[in-house]
Amino acid sequence: MNELFIKEKIKQFLLEDIQHEDLTSDAIFPSTQTGTASLYAKNNGILAGVDLIKTVYNILDDEIDVQLFKTDGDELKKGERIATISGKIRSILSGERVILNLLQRMSGIATITNKAVKTLDNPNIKITDTRKTTPGLRLFEKYAVRCGGGYNHRFGLYDAVMIKDNHIAFCGSIEKAVAMVRKKVGPTVKIEVETETISEVKEAVAQQVDIIMFDNRTPDEIIEMQKYVPDHILTEASGGITLENLHLYRHTNVDFISLGFLTHSVQALDMSLTIEGGIF
Repeated sequence: MNELFIKEKIKQFLLEDIQHEDLTSDAIFPSTQTGTASLYAKNNGILAGVDLIKTVYNILDDEIDVQLFKTDGDELKKGERIATISGKIRSILSGERVILNLLQRMSGIATITNKAVKTLDNPNIKITDTRKTTPGLRLFEKYAVRCGGGYNHRFGLYDAVMIKDNHIAFCGSIEKAVAMVRKKVGPTVKIEVETETISEVKEAVAQQVDIIMFDNRTPDEIIEMQKYVPDHILTEASGGITLENLHLYRHTNVDFISLGFLTHSVQALDMSLTIEGGIF
């Protein structure tokens, strides 16, 4: 992840939570009082975002010492220690919630992504995310997908062209939409077109697009539509695919399967910060 971007985001998150002071911690503990706390996993899963612990405390208090016992992508077992944090109690407690919020959500995403990869059980098809992310957290969430063994789709509207059904409806045709895009963007920008019928697939192929998405199609429909796509054009399946039916797409021969549920409705992986050995 981009370090400058991450630091700015972390500052925003800390300011949102702390504002001008941590009323509780500042009232109870003297500014010089120190202690140690450890972060533990409360469920099994895949870890993502562990280096953010250091980032948070470097911003809050650069005298805080953080010792990491796990790295991103590691498999966590319930009860395992992830990290130990030592230093001023005020700083440890003031950063606790931001750290837990980020690591729990990111690890939840990494965990469900890992489950999706294992469920599909086809290394020739890449599991990817979508733009269905939490506003402000996209970079964190997409990084978590990679920690779980998945891949990133486009990051936003700015880094790739995707001509969707509404673009086609407003424009009039795939041919016209692709032609207008090519007048505006350079040759290094990929063009993807969303299709729902064989006739749309044929039209997209005729325009020599880079990627064709089969939107809300069954595995059998995708296998049939694939017959009209030459090898040099990549294909993607998306829409209506869940963890429960994902295995049915194992033999569709697409290059990518994009899954919105990896980020838009994920369950956080539970963790806790526990005080170790009192205060000093």
